[in-house]
Amino acid sequence: MKIICIGNYPPRQCGIATFTENLLNSVLLAAKQQGRKIEIGVAAMTDRQTVYRYPDIVVRSIPDQSVDAYRETADFINNSGADICLVQHEFGIFGGESGLLLLTMLKNINIPIVTTLHTVLENPSFHQLEIMKRIGRWSNAIVVMGRLAKGFLTSIYEIAEEKVFYIPHGVPDFGLLDRATMVRPAIWENKRVLLTFGLLGRSKGIETVIKAMPRIIAQHPNVIYVVLGKTHPNVVRHAGEEYREYLQDLAVRLGVEKYVFFVNEYVSEEALMNYLAQSEIYITPYLNRAQITSGTLSYAVSGGSAVISTPYWHAEELLAEGRGCLFDFGNHRQLAEVANRLLNDADELNAIRKNAYEFGLTLSWPKMGGKYLDLFDKIKVETLHIPVQPKTAVGNIPAFEIGHVEQLTDDTGIIQHARGCIPFYKTGYCIDDNARALLMAVKASRYYGDNRMKPFITKYLAFIIYMMNPDGTVINFLDYHGHKFDEGDTDDTFGRTIWSLAYLMRYAPCDSIKNITREMFSNSVNNLSKLHHLRGFANAIFGLYHYIRVYPDQDYYIKLMIDLADKLCESFQKHETGNWQWFEPMLTYDNGMLPAALYKAYVITENPLYLEIADKTSAFLERKCFVRGHLTIVGNKRWLRNGDEGFGFGQQPVDAFAMIMMYKSKNSAHGNENCRERIIQCFEWFLGENDLNLPLYDFDTHGCNDGLEEFCVNRNQGAESLLGYLMAWLWTDMYRIKQ
Repeated sequence: MKIICIGNYPPRQCGIATFTENLLNSVLLAAKQQGRKIEIGVAAMTDRQTVYRYPDIVVRSIPDQSVDAYRETADFINNSGADICLVQHEFGIFGGESGLLLLTMLKNINIPIVTTLHTVLENPSFHQLEIMKRIGRWSNAIVVMGRLAKGFLTSIYEIAEEKVFYIPHGVPDFGLLDRATMVRPAIWENKRVLLTFGLLGRSKGIETVIKAMPRIIAQHPNVIYVVLGKTHPNVVRHAGEEYREYLQDLAVRLGVEKYVFFVNEYVSEEALMNYLAQSEIYITPYLNRAQITSGTLSYAVSGGSAVISTPYWHAEELLAEGRGCLFDFGNHRQLAEVANRLLNDADELNAIRKNAYEFGLTLSWPKMGGKYLDLFDKIKVETLHIPVQPKTAVGNIPAFEIGHVEQLTDDTGIIQHARGCIPFYKTGYCIDDNARALLMAVKASRYYGDNRMKPFITKYLAFIIYMMNPDGTVINFLDYHGHKFDEGDTDDTFGRTIWSLAYLMRYAPCDSIKNITREMFSNSVNNLSKLHHLRGFANAIFGLYHYIRVYPDQDYYIKLMIDLADKLCESFQKHETGNWQWFEPMLTYDNGMLPAALYKAYVITENPLYLEIADKTSAFLERKCFVRGHLTIVGNKRWLRNGDEGFGFGQQPVDAFAMIMMYKSKNSAHGNENCRERIIQCFEWFLGENDLNLPLYDFDTHGCNDGLEEFCVNRNQGAESLLGYLMAWLWTDMYRIKQ
């Protein structure tokens, strides 16, 4: 059997690296004891381009912020001949927000994956929740080191219970420790030692112990407290040694500086075992209950220390049945009482140490290595004859929800932007978003077949009426104080307004609204000759299409459509080259709307040139946008010119909707459903089939995040993004139902 393990590895100094080394050595030992041959290689994570001198077991290093490195490592693993990929997961060791870049690798690995989770959160953030869901979906087995974690994974992260396996945190076999050869530090002579070890950071709560020391020393003046460990590298990077200096100053202020010793070292496992074996009481004063596993706690129990701990999850589980004592978070008085009680009662102290030591023998690394080896065998057998299937980032399709629309919409119209999910009144309103909202509301009204959307329709239409000039032109922006203004080009806005009015006229919920919108539309189209930009042409063509569907005998409107479609064709003919089949010298935003408009024009006019250019440009756009098997959108930070490779960020929801409209219009023009798969792929972009493998849709707020950035999802949920998603949902529903 061959295993490739992904995680941190020594000489990198962190708990995950030490755990990975110990685990792999224990698996090798278990295999040797069974007379089996096993090969292990490590793909080690490196942080901030740090160069480590790795041992030979490390066959590849992965720079944590390099997206390409994750893809290349997946290819390496697939071609390595490995039977199992073992992943050591902790949110902080992989690149991107909450380590999201790991998903790029996992999605592309074709061999069975076993993932060990070092953190399982009860209240995850959006990124943490969605990342963990996909890890669970793409792993063949999930290993947890605390029993409570199993319930979290099934209830919070929707991971199948049969995938989750409990294997405790391994520890050194203290039964093999030669206590006769141990060297006691000189400062420990004739002292009773309290010990804490591990990487320092604010969450460790060491100040609680220092605050308890005056009360402990008052009864036991021969007690010392040893804090063993370096400051966490991330803490040093952002705050230096501020926390350690704070603790030292605190000890001075309390007059216990002669009783508190800081050992600023990352010690070897042998040295750590020596420290633990010679201390009487081990203290983990962590401040956060939500810690599902603690390697330091496991080591302390196995070393036979009498452990006093705050009641975080792993401590409650591990210290049960007389293996330790608990005190409340941050309660230094209670800690002092418990410590003094144990120091005064040798029988209780020794009983706890004996219980802990005996339990620790069941957690020794050789035993844990055997459990992992058994799991690898199980997964290998279960997947042996199962063909590799493409992995999807998409879970359940959410129902159509308008809760966030209601939140963004007030008596005036729909607010442009949001801070998170909260309306950002400072940015006011725009006719562009209210036109989109009107399209969505009309389509939703048709979908529901009742009048529940009529209040929204009238509100958005009223806003457009207010923002329309007597000559049929429009003003785009209205601030929250009621001042109208324009910024930059308004062609897109005007074209989209034309589209929304015609669509409402075609599907109006009552005759009164139909008459109003027909009058507004007729007044506005006289300004079409003033348009200069392609997306204004395209949006207006959609409006003319719907008007002509209602009044097919009005040649004037057909001629207007032809004029705009001809301008699109002229722009294509001007810019096309052998390998650049597009309307402009670059791909920018809302790209799908341009070929979509020509398809609509072809349906009305049957001009073969429109169909020819629409087919060429849609095929060109498809080649650019589906190079990775899912939709990739041109990012708004860098447009794509002829000769450029790859797309950037941020990728925005309205562009995915534009692609849906392109494929739907293509189906309509060709009279078939050949584009059905692409339409579904474009919709699934919102649900995680994208470059980050994370959804734009927020299942909690029913909003849509504003876009994909390079290393995170933009968590603001403004109107444009929300409406892009809702329109995508409505316009693709018939295709999803047929699946």
